[in-house]
Amino acid sequence: MDRRELYYFISDTHLGLRYGDFQAREKVFASFLQQIPKDAKAVYLLGDIFDFWYEYKDVIPRGYTRTLGALAALADAGVEVHFFNGNHDIWTYGYFEQELGFVMERRQPAVVRLCGKNFCLAHGDALAEGDRGYRVLKSVFTCRFLQKLFSCMHPRWAFKFGYGWSRHNRLAKGINYKFREEDEPIVKFSEQFQLSQPAGDKIDYFIFGHYHFDLDMELKNGGHLFLLGEGINRFDYLLFDGQRLRKLYYSQKME
Repeated sequence: MDRRELYYFISDTHLGLRYGDFQAREKVFASFLQQIPKDAKAVYLLGDIFDFWYEYKDVIPRGYTRTLGALAALADAGVEVHFFNGNHDIWTYGYFEQELGFVMERRQPAVVRLCGKNFCLAHGDALAEGDRGYRVLKSVFTCRFLQKLFSCMHPRWAFKFGYGWSRHNRLAKGINYKFREEDEPIVKFSEQFQLSQPAGDKIDYFIFGHYHFDLDMELKNGGHLFLLGEGINRFDYLLFDGQRLRKLYYSQKME
């Protein structure tokens, strides 16, 4: 099958977040995935697709059947589905790649070249300097020993704990992120990363999630920084057609 140069970038849908009609949101997102052409090149899932995800050997969280089925159908059709772990869906241990055919992007940021353009991709957390408290917290989440201890807990209690923790999500609290323009750490990271690139390998597009803040910013050192919003209120994504990168929306309102 000849494939069209269509690349989708999505993040922070936070499926399962116990806020509003979370089941309707999952249906809207699954419907959007089903509309992606089966001859597209790739879908990049840039983290926090799930508000809480933890795999046991024989158990995964319930509630995402439509989404997982739609993503599996894309992978089966030959569309590359790249999954970047976010801070809410860190704990993946083989299900996505073995059962659904995802390409797991374990190292972040990842630099990929698409149609002659260089993209720097990541979820967006823990890239910039500062926020030591968050870095300590993430080191706890990624500690293999602590993960094994958590796996000893019965799934019923583990998932109850996980969904309870996810309620602290600032989306559920209605807290908007206050972006600091050029003083924002992710902007400083992008500027420094650009300077570290060889002259012939400069980044054309930096794309991150995590902040729940829409942004298209031209960087002083070259390239553009895009921040994706979220799938609770905005339903946005980026589409690259081989020539142009556009911000689009897969739903203007809950249906």
